[in-house]
Amino acid sequence: MEIATKTTIVLLIFLLVFVAGSVLLQIFLSRREGKWPGLILPILAFLYSLVMAFSAVAYNGTIPWGPILACLILGNIPTAFFLVIYFACREKFRKRSELDKMQINDL
Repeated sequence: MEIATKTTIVLLIFLLVFVAGSVLLQIFLSRREGKWPGLILPILAFLYSLVMAFSAVAYNGTIPWGPILACLILGNIPTAFFLVIYFACREKFRKRSELDKMQINDL
């Protein structure tokens, strides 16, 4: 029982570090000058959700729409999370661009 508890704790710590690292990486990539680096993780998460949905095996010649829909909905939660971080970080660039346009118009 003690081994299972330690294994669970180690796995939870690993999961927490992985999630925190991916969030920090998304913030770092979203703050880059170009817009494409910040879209790498959302695109990868979306592609992974498509792979999960397409990997649903057809049973008895029918297509299991329930599991496919569940894979698409649950698989795109990280995609939506990464996009929220992306648009929140890119808001600063949008404001700076508008400020620069206003300064150019004032001249």
